[in-house]
Amino acid sequence: MQVVSRWMRGFLWVAALFMATFSVSMAKAPAHQKLHNFLFILMDDVGIDQLTSFGYGGLTPPAMPIVDQIAKSGVRFRNNWSMPACSPSRAVFFEGRFPMRTHLLAALGPSDLANSMVSPYEVTVPKLLKKKHYESALFGKFHMGLQGNNPYGIGAPHSLGFDHFYGWLDETGDPSSIDRTAGGIGGTGSGGNGKSYNCGYVPGAKDGGADQGACYFVNRPCQNLSIKNPLNPPGRACRDLGGIFDPGKSCATTTPSNIVTGFNTLASHFVNPVVINYQDGSVEQLLPTDPRSRIYRGSDIINEAIAWIKTRPSQTPWMATVSFATVHTPLQPPPIHLIPPGSSDTNGLDCTAPDTQNQLPLNNQMITAMDTEIGRLLVEIGLATRRPDGTLAYDPSSTDTMVVLLDDNGSMGYTTKAPFDPTRAKGTPYQTGVWTPVLVAGPLVKAPDRDVKEMTNHADVYQLFGEMAGINVQKAVPRRIDSVPMLPYLKNPQQKAIRQWNFTQGDLNIQPNGAINGPCLLAGGGTCSHIPVTKGVCEDNGGVWWGDGASDSDDPNNPGPVPLTHCCDVSSYKMSHGVAAADLPKIVPQRNLGIRDANYKLVQNFTKDFDATTNACVDRESEEFYAINQDVPVPKLDRDGDDLLAANGVDGLTKDQQRSYRTLTRQLGRLLKSNVLCQADGNRDGVVDKKDLQEWETFSQLNGGGSSWYDFTGPENLGPDGLTDSYDLTFIQKYIGKPCRPVSQ
Repeated sequence: MQVVSRWMRGFLWVAALFMATFSVSMAKAPAHQKLHNFLFILMDDVGIDQLTSFGYGGLTPPAMPIVDQIAKSGVRFRNNWSMPACSPSRAVFFEGRFPMRTHLLAALGPSDLANSMVSPYEVTVPKLLKKKHYESALFGKFHMGLQGNNPYGIGAPHSLGFDHFYGWLDETGDPSSIDRTAGGIGGTGSGGNGKSYNCGYVPGAKDGGADQGACYFVNRPCQNLSIKNPLNPPGRACRDLGGIFDPGKSCATTTPSNIVTGFNTLASHFVNPVVINYQDGSVEQLLPTDPRSRIYRGSDIINEAIAWIKTRPSQTPWMATVSFATVHTPLQPPPIHLIPPGSSDTNGLDCTAPDTQNQLPLNNQMITAMDTEIGRLLVEIGLATRRPDGTLAYDPSSTDTMVVLLDDNGSMGYTTKAPFDPTRAKGTPYQTGVWTPVLVAGPLVKAPDRDVKEMTNHADVYQLFGEMAGINVQKAVPRRIDSVPMLPYLKNPQQKAIRQWNFTQGDLNIQPNGAINGPCLLAGGGTCSHIPVTKGVCEDNGGVWWGDGASDSDDPNNPGPVPLTHCCDVSSYKMSHGVAAADLPKIVPQRNLGIRDANYKLVQNFTKDFDATTNACVDRESEEFYAINQDVPVPKLDRDGDDLLAANGVDGLTKDQQRSYRTLTRQLGRLLKSNVLCQADGNRDGVVDKKDLQEWETFSQLNGGGSSWYDFTGPENLGPDGLTDSYDLTFIQKYIGKPCRPVSQ
C-alpha cells in the first residue's frame, strides 16, 4: 500500500526548489566521454581489525573471500580515518565536510533535532554527480537524518538528492531491539508461553526450543516444519522465510491471535521498517506485515539493488550505494544458506549478552553472510562470474564500474580482534575507533593489488566520486569542503602523500533547549556514556539506563532517583550511597578531537566529569600524545598508558616529538578557526539575507512548523527548541546583513 503523507504536496514543491537551487549545475557531458558507474558498498561497525586483506583479523577472523578478492583486484587504502561514530562518518563522505561545519557530531537518535542532520542545502554526492547526469540510489541504512525531527519525514533521503531510496528508517537509525517473544510466541502476553528467546527465534530442542512446529505467514498458507539440519532448526528456518514459528504445534485452520499480533512487531535484522522514496518524490512506507519488510536486511537490499541497477538506461551513468547494517547491534545468527557448510553452531548463544564469548561468533557469521551477498550482487549485475568451484572471477579492468567499499567506524569493543584495543574502539577517537578500511577497484585503477599507506580521510571519498566522474570538486562546490584528492593514488602507484594531517571529531548532537542523551551504565557498570541514544539502545548493548524512561527496577543494586541528566550525576548518587570513589564508573568524554601526522597523534578529550573530593560535576579537558603506526601484524596503537605527555608533559618529549606536537597543535587551531559561524544563516550560503526570511517561512509551514534548519532559538534562549516559529523569525531579522565570524571568536 502506498502512503502519501499530508505534507507531500509541500514536500514535492520544496524538494524541487532545493534540487533546482542547490544541486550543482547540470552541464551536459560531451557525447564522447565515457562515464563510469559507481558501486558504493558501506559496511557497519566492521573495523580494519576484522580484515585479513589488511593483515589483521586476530586468531578467528571472519571469512570474507569476496572482499578479499576485491582487495586483491584493487587498491587498499590502509591508513584511512573515519569519525568515531556512524552518522558523522556517513555525513562526511557524502558531504566532504568535517562535523564541526555541519553540526552532525554523534550517532543520531530520536531526540536530536534537524539542526544535527544532513541539510538539504549541502551539495551531497548525488547532487554533485547530477553535473554529469548520474542517477543515484541508496539501499539500506540511511542514518543521516531521522524522520521524527526531520521536516521531510520519511522523504528525507530524496531531499538529499537520492533519486531512489529503498531502506530502513528505524526510530533510532539502527536495527530495533531483538523481539524476545519471537513474534508473540514467548513472553507473558496473551498466548505467550512465558519464555524469552534471546536471539529472536525458537531454537531447536537441544537449546530449549522445539524440533517441530507450525510456520505461519502473512501472505501464504502455514507450513508444518521439522528439523532436517541441526544447524538450522525449524524456528530459525521459519524466521528466515519471513514467518512466525509456533513450536510443537501443527498448522491450525485459523492463525492464532498472538501470532496475528506478532506479525506487527519489528524484529532487529529480520522484520524491518522499510521506506521507499521514488524518483518523482512520492514515498511509501511498508508495514511489518508486508512480505518485503520480512526479509533479512543483508539480503533485502541486495535484491533491490540488483533490480534497480539492471533497469538503468544503458546511456545513463549510475551510482548505487548499498548500505549494510552489518554488524551493528543487536547481533543475530544470519540465514544459514549465507554461511559456509560446517560453520560453528551459534543457535545456543545468547544474542543479548554483551561479551566476547557470545558476540564474536555472531559477528563473524554476520560478516561472512554480508560477504556472500556482496558476491551475489557482483555476479548478478555482471561485474563478476562464478568459476566451476564456486569462487569469484572478478576482473575490474574489464568492467565499466568503479567499486568503492568502506566501513563507517571501528568495531564494537567486544567484537574487536587482537591486537586492537577493545577498550578504545567504536565511539572513541583512538585508532581502534577511527582507523577504517577502504577498498577501490575498477578500470581507473593502475597496477592493482597494492597498498596505499599514505593518510586518507572519509572526507576524501567525497572528492573521489567527483574526480572519477571528471568533476573539479573544489570549484564545483560553492562552500568550504575538507577533502583532498584520492584519484591520483589510483592512477599512480608512486603517488606521494597528498594529505599531510588527518582529523576526527566526536561530540553531542543538538537537542531541544540544550538537552543531551541520558546516562547509560555500560556492561558491568564500569563505564558511563552518553553515546547510547535511548534506553533500548543502552540495553541492547548490555547497559543500564539512568535517563528519561528509566525506573528504579532497572538497576536493582542501585535503585537511584531516576531520571538523571549526566553520568556525573550517577557517580554522585552512587558515592552518596556508599560506593567508594575507586569503584565509581569511568565517564566517557562527551567531546573529543583527534589529529595526526605520519608518526604521531594528538587527542583532546572534554568531559563533564565527577570530582569525588567535592561530590560535584566538573568540566575537565585533557590532552594526550601518542606515537602510532600501521605495522602488520601488530600496529603501534594509542593505548592507555602510552601517552607520551603523561610523565613529564611537553618538556619530556624528544625534539622530534616536540616538533610534531607543536605542528599538530597549530594545525588543529587553524582548522577550528576556519569554521565560520553565521548566526541565522539557515541555508548556509554565508550570508543572512531576505532569502533566509523566505525559507524560514517555508519551514515554518512544512511539517507543522516543527524542527528544521531554521530553528535557532525559543522563548528560553537556550538554543533550538524544536520549533520553527516567530522566535526564529525575530532572530533572523536581528542578524540580516551582519558579517559571519570564526566560531572561536
